[in-house]
Amino acid sequence: MIEGAPVNPAGRKNLLINGSMQVAQRGTSTTGISATSGFYACDRVKLFNRNAGPTYTVTQDTSAPTGFVNSFKVQCTTADTSLPADHYTILRTGLIERSDMVQSSFGTSSAKSLTYSFWVKANKTGDQLVMFVDHKNQKEIGQVFTISTADTWEKKVITVVGNTGSSFDNSSSLGLSVDFYLAVGTNRSGGSTPTSWGDRVTTNAGSTTLNIADSTANYFQVTGLQLELGSVATDFEHRSYGEILADCQRYAQFNASAYFRPYNSTAGSMSLSFFTPMRATPSATLVNGTNAVLDVGTAYRNITAIGGLELANSSGGTQVVTVSSTNIGRGHIVTGGVILYTAEL
Repeated sequence: MIEGAPVNPAGRKNLLINGSMQVAQRGTSTTGISATSGFYACDRVKLFNRNAGPTYTVTQDTSAPTGFVNSFKVQCTTADTSLPADHYTILRTGLIERSDMVQSSFGTSSAKSLTYSFWVKANKTGDQLVMFVDHKNQKEIGQVFTISTADTWEKKVITVVGNTGSSFDNSSSLGLSVDFYLAVGTNRSGGSTPTSWGDRVTTNAGSTTLNIADSTANYFQVTGLQLELGSVATDFEHRSYGEILADCQRYAQFNASAYFRPYNSTAGSMSLSFFTPMRATPSATLVNGTNAVLDVGTAYRNITAIGGLELANSSGGTQVVTVSSTNIGRGHIVTGGVILYTAEL
């Protein structure tokens, strides 16, 4: 192989899923995100807004550079100019399973470099840290990039060396993440950017940050995220919506069941067969149960609560549900997005 050539010159070279922000199963916007963390818009992108402080809105935004149609935008909607000491705002743009990182040869003398390319746009200019975190071995390495022009899409390329000291195992647990630290309190600042792989240090998170928390004018958005093995950034790997959706459904999907079987007058079960086998046995959240069951083709019933999954595994199972009225017979689940199943990293 020619020195510096991409490791995977063709095929599935991008270790990240949904880097073009095409899939947003949970909806295109979530407002009022305060003192919490989770997946709120585009799949596979996680926002941490922890330990009080600012409030954010996240959106699958239609502003994007040429060649893309969507981006992921974090907008500050309630500012905090004096952050709590333990606060942190992190945009996690890559969550990669350990088994998918085995090919990196980390932990050996042949450990491969990682090259991260992306488009970024913000109202603030200046330096910003991006951190690569090995969650199995609790190691990290970072690099600072510069946003040169406000409100303008800019492409950035970052390459970090492979870690010869720690390896990944063949499991479905979280292996590597790629994190933007966008605002931090004093307990997480004062450190330095780790330029080689080393133990995680809390204060390193705040070595360089734009601090998007101090004004409601602040925003930060990204798209075209690609993480590949090797030291060369290649053109973005565009894939069809259907392919990306199937990959995202390994971690989150709405119910695929179309049939309701009653236990008694107010309870029953749904037989589940997931569109894509999930990473692990998922958890379930009732999102919208209004008019969710069509009773023998004549009347609509609400799902008011859900119980645990029975006989469940990564491919399906049985979901216990409670309905709103008595004398319900067999029926069909008719409302899309009734129950969200998640097996997120």
